[in-house]
Amino acid sequence: MLTIKQITDNTEEVIRGLEKKHFKDAKATIEQVLAFNDKRRSTQNQLDKNLAEVNSLSKSIGQLMKEGKKEDAETAKTRVAEIKETSKALQAEMDKAQEDMTNLLYTIPNVPYDSVPEGVSAEDNVVEKMGGMETELPKNALPHWELAKKYDLIDFDLGVKITGAGFPVYKGKGARLQRALINFFLDEARASGYEEIMPPTVVNTASGYGTGQLPDKEGQMYHCEVDDLYLIPTAEVPVTNIYRDVILDEKQLPIKNCAYTQCFCREAGSYGKDVRGLNRLHEFSKVELVRIDKPEHSKQSHQEMLDHVEGLLKKLELPYRILRLCGGDMSFTAALCFDFEVYSEAQQRWLEVSSVSNFDTYQANRLKCRYRSAEKKTELCHTLNGSALALPRIVAALLENNQTPEGIRIPKALVPYCGFEMID
Repeated sequence: MLTIKQITDNTEEVIRGLEKKHFKDAKATIEQVLAFNDKRRSTQNQLDKNLAEVNSLSKSIGQLMKEGKKEDAETAKTRVAEIKETSKALQAEMDKAQEDMTNLLYTIPNVPYDSVPEGVSAEDNVVEKMGGMETELPKNALPHWELAKKYDLIDFDLGVKITGAGFPVYKGKGARLQRALINFFLDEARASGYEEIMPPTVVNTASGYGTGQLPDKEGQMYHCEVDDLYLIPTAEVPVTNIYRDVILDEKQLPIKNCAYTQCFCREAGSYGKDVRGLNRLHEFSKVELVRIDKPEHSKQSHQEMLDHVEGLLKKLELPYRILRLCGGDMSFTAALCFDFEVYSEAQQRWLEVSSVSNFDTYQANRLKCRYRSAEKKTELCHTLNGSALALPRIVAALLENNQTPEGIRIPKALVPYCGFEMID
């Protein structure tokens, strides 16, 4: 969440940034935060004065007793008792102001960087780059859900029987392709210096608040109510929370982690052609990159992550584009975000496969993730993450873009992982 210093030092700038994200009532909300902060500070000042007076009176009581001024000593004791009683009420007021301010701060999104374009929706995102191989498909090319049925790769109906819509069952070469992609993505991440983590796929409430999924996306997460645990929407949540309430040494930065997990999302989309097959699922596989860095190095870290994801798409021989997201299409927690999309020739549409985000200090402030500099100063870290990659739409694009009259061709980079060159 935003720090009070950020808000008090740059109030107008913060309000403009929130308006860029189309945060409703930005000015009124920030004014309310400042009012809670003023209340907290004024109450703290009065408490400090009360404490100083109690300390002074307490010292004088002993001296008065020595001098035989018993009546004056009793008066001082009475005054100490009165101040302590008043301080209890003041402490309650200060705690309430702090609680109200914190709860309000949790509802305020991150402020976007100046480089974030103005805009309301995905239509306003800016195409930064396009690349990859052009695809020529045979006549009557099939979408991936029909290819999955033709080659017995994925059974969507069986998933409905076992669980419900949005939970496909991968079979035979379809399952092997999934496993091949997971191992390929993890190997590529390790080769780029990321340490692999195998985290839990359920997290507690504190972890959800730490990375900003709570309270913003509570309705999109599967909640195990008996245990008050949440199924993760991305490995970002458990991996970033490794560093919750941790003070790192500057020499440890940047920290680079990667993790493969299953991911879960309740709100997978509405009905229609855009959500058929693998386009939107409730459960899916993903390899995630997480970085913890110093503020002055996070821009470079972000670029390195973008280069890594682009490298994966090049090796998979897929047509892709990179989008700089506008304020209205960015996530609640991001300060700057780039989306990667691959082109599906059979569906004639772009499919999002990765978001690579810099969160500045927003998550770190929630997490209390800090580092100690060489000068022994303790400062908030920057956190970053990105999908590298989410599998469902990658699989969809691979099946559709590589279909031939003989079968589905496997990209060269994946053949050693799959153990086969063709799905036929």
